Amino acid sequence: MSNDPSETGSGIKSKLSRQGWTLDVGSPDAVLAGARRALFVMTGVLVVIWAVQLANFADSYNLVQQYGIEPRHVGSLPDILTAPFVHLSWSHIEGNSGPLFIFGFLAAYRGIAKFAALSVIVVLTSGLAAWFFASPNSVGVGASGVVFGYFGYIIVRGLFDRHAIDVLIGALMALCFAYQFSVLLPHQGIGWQAHIGGLVGGILSGWLLRDRRAAKRAAKPAKAVAASTTPGTSVQPSTDSTKTGKTSGKGPVVDPSNPRADLYKQLDDMGL
Repeated sequence: MSNDPSETGSGIKSKLSRQGWTLDVGSPDAVLAGARRALFVMTGVLVVIWAVQLANFADSYNLVQQYGIEPRHVGSLPDILTAPFVHLSWSHIEGNSGPLFIFGFLAAYRGIAKFAALSVIVVLTSGLAAWFFASPNSVGVGASGVVFGYFGYIIVRGLFDRHAIDVLIGALMALCFAYQFSVLLPHQGIGWQAHIGGLVGGILSGWLLRDRRAAKRAAKPAKAVAASTTPGTSVQPSTDSTKTGKTSGKGPVVDPSNPRADLYKQLDDMGL
């Protein structure tokens, strides 16, 4: 039994690969490039949100009424796309900025195109949940629904992509930010409907945006190869032989040094 750690690690990776799971993060250069792009994207998102907050503050928070979601008001449906950029106060935007950056970065480092699709989905699901189910005569704003969308996506992404590293990241985020689940329950003055809608959208995105190659690897049946040979003979099977049970060509190739070579030749000549 080998005690070489490299051989043990290789065996684990091989086993995970046969089961459709992957353990490695990927090419270091690719991961670094993806992380760099995710950093730039999320920095840009925060810059935009804080710039909107400055404009909102300068306008005495009138942007809340203009671009917030008014439940079940048809004219407010387009505001689903703008509400995540508007916040009610400085404490509101401060509370959202940290989780938004962390979850957004982790959701984006595997690909910006997939992250863009994820963002569209969670903006729509969180916004529609607020539009349909929020209290009447209220206005919903803030990026918290999107935060929960990214959060849900990170938790389930590794399971759908069959990627062990992402499962670990999701588990760590769930443990570190477990307190976030408390605001999924009904609270006065908190848009919990948008939070639930965002979380559902994130989980749905994990399925819709899953790695199709991992799914194919998992569904592909394992192939078992069994070989049975007679001592002193070397059989070369063909496609026809697997179907008819007979060997193609001149039959088995017999080692001339085998003491039974003449017997095998006579049997072959007789068609046996």
